[in-house]
Amino acid sequence: MNITVEVKSPTATTGTLEINGKRYDCTLGRAGVIAPAQKAEGDGKTPLGIFPLRQLLYRADRVAKPHTKLPVEILTAQTGWCEDPSHADYNKKITLPHPAATDHMTREDHLYDYLVVIGYNDAPVVPGKGSAIFMHLARPDFGPTAGCVGLRPADLLEVLKYCDLASKIEIRLF
Repeated sequence: MNITVEVKSPTATTGTLEINGKRYDCTLGRAGVIAPAQKAEGDGKTPLGIFPLRQLLYRADRVAKPHTKLPVEILTAQTGWCEDPSHADYNKKITLPHPAATDHMTREDHLYDYLVVIGYNDAPVVPGKGSAIFMHLARPDFGPTAGCVGLRPADLLEVLKYCDLASKIEIRLF
């Protein structure tokens, strides 16, 4: 099942996610959205376009395994994501410790208790075009993300029920 995220302007930090005829409020990058050709590492923008969903990662030490048809993996203290454009592991899940700049996936906050890896800049990986684009839990104050799509916990769990490896997410201006 496909997901559509509609955004009202290039600088908007919120949008509306739709799947299976249901609509949910979502958060986006702190600097809005941008076409993939202009996307850059660390720009705080959510990429526009159509992307596959790769897998669900979750914190089994905090939350229950959700219902989904996506491949599922448990996050551990050794799970990271490489955000260093100069490293061969750029925009890939890695094992910590790691010599490059990484995102620690077992965060103190709850944003990554559930996260879906969005297949952005991964086939092939282009250094510097952005990394670690996920669909994950929104901040409690519904503040913007660093470039991901954030949903309230109950909404993300509902969305996951409809997702499988054939699912794609389309992020677009309307």
